Amino acid sequence: MKADTREQYNGHDNVAAIGIGAMIVFIALILVAAVASAVIIQTGEKLQQNAQKAGDDTSDEMSGKILILNSFVDTTTPGESYMFFTKLAAGSENIGDVTTITFQIFCENGVTEGELADADVLNMNDGGDSGGVMNNDQGYIIVIDGNDAVDCSPDAVAAGDGTAMLYLHVPAGGTTYETLNVDDDTAGATVT
Repeated sequence: MKADTREQYNGHDNVAAIGIGAMIVFIALILVAAVASAVIIQTGEKLQQNAQKAGDDTSDEMSGKILILNSFVDTTTPGESYMFFTKLAAGSENIGDVTTITFQIFCENGVTEGELADADVLNMNDGGDSGGVMNNDQGYIIVIDGNDAVDCSPDAVAAGDGTAMLYLHVPAGGTTYETLNVDDDTAGATVT
């Protein structure tokens, strides 16, 4: 006959009591792990959504950014207007209507602002009309009258502190910022 090796104390089975305790601890660990994994997954999804939104916002800002290559005092209306040699920044999409582009020039006298007209945007190659569009494979000359409601023309800036700030805003795109230093207001003078 085989001997019973289970310990019994006052008629209770100690081995079964230890097994139930271990099972309770095991179930508690599973519940804690499930809650922790749910928090980690939720945090990961939130971070992914934030990263996607940041990437989309950055792409939108760059999708119509104008890069200014050189700046001059305009030769057709010297002292009144600026002439900017530009192109669309790398990765930018074509701008289908240049009249949606707005500008602001901040100077000592205040701010002058407005929208570009078709005639203000010319092809860099031949100086001809751009057709009201800007393509990312072409250079353009943008002429901006600095003497609108407030006189921020090259004459006024040179007579003042010599600096002005230009902002070009492309709808659903980026904003270009350029500091204009006007030391000489004669036709064709470089604006640095």
